[in-house]
Amino acid sequence: MPDYKEMYLKMFRASEKAIELLIAAQRECEEMYLSAKEAEIHVITTVLSEDLEDQ
Repeated sequence: MPDYKEMYLKMFRASEKAIELLIAAQRECEEMYLSAKEAEIHVITTVLSEDLEDQ
């Protein structure tokens, strides 16, 4: 007969490890984002063909 308790505990431990790994990766990514240099934003204006016809 399978040892259901051991099977459950094995799955539980593996789930906990997976969650801990994901949380660690998320924290690292958040730290990378917070410590990154702010991006330069440039506004680009466009001229629509309708605007050209009005001139």
